[in-house]
Amino acid sequence: MLLPVQARSVATARRELRRTLDRWGMPELTFDATVVVSELTTNAVRHLGALGPVQDRRIGLTFRRLPGGVLVEVHDSSDVRPLLPERTPDGLPETGRGLRIVADLTAGDWGVWPRPAGPGKVVWGAVRRV
Repeated sequence: MLLPVQARSVATARRELRRTLDRWGMPELTFDATVVVSELTTNAVRHLGALGPVQDRRIGLTFRRLPGGVLVEVHDSSDVRPLLPERTPDGLPETGRGLRIVADLTAGDWGVWPRPAGPGKVVWGAVRRV
């Protein structure tokens, strides 16, 4: 699925993931997985929007069924790779909190791959039944 680089794409991503999980019979993953897709899609919108005009850019969204879970992939054309902030005694820095949430909800099963075609990356997270 391709989404425009717009804030409303985050809601579209959540809605499509909920539908997918319902179809797969995995509604118990909905809360955690929709938070993951929200954070990853929000980051893609933010970083692509910062690159300037976005008329020709899109965010790719893929859901892959895993044994007992779902792999959420968000594809974008930005080469900026996300960095997980370190926890400090004072909490978390201003930016990067969403990735910390993703890391927590995926039990660390997340990462970044190069896009199979074209510039950019795929940021992914796996949410599994506990």
